[in-house]
Amino acid sequence: MRRETAFNDALAALLLAVPLAAHALAEPFYVALATRVAILALAAAGLNLALGFGGLVSFGHAAFFGIGGYVAGIFAAHAFNAEPLLGLPVSDQMPVIWLAAAVVCALVALPIGAISLRTSGVYFIMITLAFAQMIYYFAISWPAYGGEDGLSITVRNGFPGLNTANPLSFFLVCYGLLAAFLVLMWRVRDSRFGTALQAARQNAERVAAVGIKPFRIRLAAFVISAVVTGIAGALFADLNRFVSPSMMSWQMSGELIVLVILGGTGRLFGPVAGAILYVLLEYALGGLTERWQLFLGFILLGVVLFARGGIVGLVAGKARHG
Repeated sequence: MRRETAFNDALAALLLAVPLAAHALAEPFYVALATRVAILALAAAGLNLALGFGGLVSFGHAAFFGIGGYVAGIFAAHAFNAEPLLGLPVSDQMPVIWLAAAVVCALVALPIGAISLRTSGVYFIMITLAFAQMIYYFAISWPAYGGEDGLSITVRNGFPGLNTANPLSFFLVCYGLLAAFLVLMWRVRDSRFGTALQAARQNAERVAAVGIKPFRIRLAAFVISAVVTGIAGALFADLNRFVSPSMMSWQMSGELIVLVILGGTGRLFGPVAGAILYVLLEYALGGLTERWQLFLGFILLGVVLFARGGIVGLVAGKARHG
């Protein structure tokens, strides 16, 4: 427990220190790299709530990631052109966009979760993938917002009191959101809701026998997970100043699952550790070969076979919480 807590603190400090040092050395590229880590970690942390704590292997979370990105892109386009959206004025402020992304993702996740959770195992995996592919092909066939070519964001959306065009300022926004969600997860994990969710993962029948409805618990976790992943998608679109249907692809869903497994399924800072390793491999090996994911595959295989708790579990030993 102490080792995991110390490792978590070290990860949080490292993720903050690197962009601060890069900014001081006038190296904005490394600030952007750390920002990518923070955003992917947030998206994976959202998935970790469903996958790690609830045992729900969703292969469709990229749909929510992409929905959040499209909300950011659409709001940015309408605000830049001073055009109303559905007859309403549009804001280019990030908090408003996050709220809109959260609402849209929740409205989409609720029926998807309600249908998908009536299945289990491989059927749950496949039905979440099917829904995600439906949304993916809808985005491709949506010419009003770029269709297959995607949608550019001319000016990064704003945040009150900050210049988000500044790489460090935008990183701090992303880091702050990641930290806030991890604190929330820490509180939720040991709450009655978190305990019921983990119990439903282990034995749904026993949970139902004591008067708790596993379906409702799992559905709530699925929707919250989708909302967090959608907000991360909005940040990702702002980081790249571009959104496209590729954010909704099944490959993106696979990447998010890989991040969770690499860091440690059900570990609080597992998504952070997984995102750091993934982005470092992408940066270090991506310039050497286009097939850098082959090496990632070997590492993932090693984690699955020899370190079931992921990077965090390998460092922390058998302690579960930190």
